[in-house]
Amino acid sequence: MTTDPPRQKTGRARSGDTGSVRTLERGLSVLTALAEFGEATLTQVAKKVGLSASTTYRLLETLRQQGYVEWEERSGLFSVGLRAYQVGAAFSVRNTLLGAAQSEMQALVDDLNETANLAVRRAGEAVYVHQVEARQMMRMFTHIGAVAPLHCSGVGKVLTAWLPGIEVRHLVGPGPYPAYTPNSITTLPALTRELDAVRAQGYALDDEERELGVRCLATPIRDARGDIVASLSISAPTSRFPKKNIPETLERVRAASNQISARLGWRP
Repeated sequence: MTTDPPRQKTGRARSGDTGSVRTLERGLSVLTALAEFGEATLTQVAKKVGLSASTTYRLLETLRQQGYVEWEERSGLFSVGLRAYQVGAAFSVRNTLLGAAQSEMQALVDDLNETANLAVRRAGEAVYVHQVEARQMMRMFTHIGAVAPLHCSGVGKVLTAWLPGIEVRHLVGPGPYPAYTPNSITTLPALTRELDAVRAQGYALDDEERELGVRCLATPIRDARGDIVASLSISAPTSRFPKKNIPETLERVRAASNQISARLGWRP
C-alpha cells in the first residue's frame, strides 16, 4: 500500500495567472450555458452568460477547436461537442464503477476481514478510488486519491499487464525504477516478465514490494468490451496473509471482481 503524497498548499493565483483563470471561468460558463440550451445561436449564448458577442464568439471558437463545441454552418447553431461528452462519460463510468463495486467489496471484507481496495489507472500511476476497511485492530489504510506505482503494486501491475508493450514502456519508462523495498522490481526486462506472468495467471501479487510486511493480491475488472477498467485488491500484513493462503484468497477476490465486471456488462 502507499501513503498519501504530501499535499500542496492552495495559494492565491499570481497576478499573471488571473487573466487565464478568468478566461477559463468564462469558457466553462459558456459551455454550461450551451449544455442547458442543447442548441443555441451566438446571441442566445452571449445573453445567457452576460458577455459581449465578440467575447462569446472567441470562447466558443476556442472550445470548438478543442472539440468541446460543434457549429452547424447551415443553421448557425452551436451545440456541445464530442470531447465534452467524453469528459462527462468519464465521470459517469467512475460512478457506475463505484456503484457496481460497493456491495461486492463489502461482502469481500465481511468474508476475509481484510481491507479491499479499488484502483484505476491515471497516466503512469494507479489511483485508489474506493476502499472498504477491515475490522482488524491492525489494518491497511490509504486515502482515496492516493497513488501507487505501476511497477511494484498489485493494482498497478493488473492495470498495466494487458496493455501493448509499447504503451507499457511509454507509461513506466525504460527504468531503472524506484526500489521501495529489496523486493521491488527495478528494470524493464524484469517488469516485462512479471506482467507476462500476471496476464497468464490472471492476477497480480505485491509481495512486500511496496512495503515490507504487507502483501497485496489484485485482480482485473473489465467493462462490457472486455477492457481492464479497474483493479480490485486485498491488502493485509504478511502475518495474516501467508503465501499458503494465496489460492483461497484469489478464488474469493476473483469471484468478486468477476461479479463487478458482470455488473458493468462484461460477459466471459
